[in-house]
Amino acid sequence: MTTTAATDAENPEAHPLFAQALRELGLADVLTRIRRFPEATRTATEAAAAVGCELSQICKSLIFAADRVPVLVLMGGASRVDLELVRKELGADKVTRAKVDVVRETTGYAIGGVPPFGHRTRTRVLADRSLLRHETVWAAAGTPYTVFPMAPEELVAHAGGTFVDVRESAS
Repeated sequence: MTTTAATDAENPEAHPLFAQALRELGLADVLTRIRRFPEATRTATEAAAAVGCELSQICKSLIFAADRVPVLVLMGGASRVDLELVRKELGADKVTRAKVDVVRETTGYAIGGVPPFGHRTRTRVLADRSLLRHETVWAAAGTPYTVFPMAPEELVAHAGGTFVDVRESAS
């Protein structure tokens, strides 16, 4: 048995692709912090209820298409992404929500379980500054039933992201 298989067998909560990414990033200790819930944590509301944290402490990993090129936006659970701000930030002509097959193809994960890093392909990453309001945020760990905690600065650094303001303003 390989080391990877042994580690994954010891932590059945870890999605294999995400577990591999954590080890490659030197973050194997995060595997011990992944929490699995019997009920789905596909939405930010479900995840916040399961974890017992504020909705804004959930870090959503959302894939958009900027001029048909996938881009990852990390956003607090209580907020929505302003596509016009993303478009301006990227200098794109058009930004739309990526289709389900594009999300799976780009990240290797299904919607509702996309982690902030450890994706199949490298994409540009924008992280909304509102995540910095918390010492710890919770993000998907590769499945719709798993999440993990991490400081937002660390999470965005591992994702290779840039902090920007792309949150829809409350109206």
